[in-house]
Amino acid sequence: MDMGYRIREMKEEEYPLLNDFLYEAIYIPEGVNPPPKSIINTPELQEYVLNFGKSKHDKALAAEIKGKIAGAVWVRIMNDYGHIDDETPSLAMSVHKEYRGMGIGTELLKELLSILKSGGYRKVSLSVQKANYAVNMYKKAGFRVIDENEEEYIMAAYLS
Repeated sequence: MDMGYRIREMKEEEYPLLNDFLYEAIYIPEGVNPPPKSIINTPELQEYVLNFGKSKHDKALAAEIKGKIAGAVWVRIMNDYGHIDDETPSLAMSVHKEYRGMGIGTELLKELLSILKSGGYRKVSLSVQKANYAVNMYKKAGFRVIDENEEEYIMAAYLS
């Protein structure tokens, strides 16, 4: 069934939705209770969304289906889990559960990588839980593991 989504730049008035997508982006292993929604108010998670749009490095795309935002991908240069240096934007993304598995995440990712490349960025990084099924999508999109700890990979895609 064709859900007819379109990828577009996220509008400034939609930036508050990044809080919801940030929560959706938290990987919850099978059989584990999700953390309370208030977890996104911790300083290390607010790093992803606080004052979004104020820096020239803040960029966000939305996947829209019938007027509803089904997914989002965004980057900013921040001191987050995936931080590798002060020139490299870190990426976060999520797609609402009911829209996963339809290729929306892959399209969001491809589109953003293309925008970053044409904007002169040399690379982009992210951190992802090793058990997260999205690891394969990131690898297919050209991300490589550049560091890891027990739970997660730090991955980067080289754009030039």
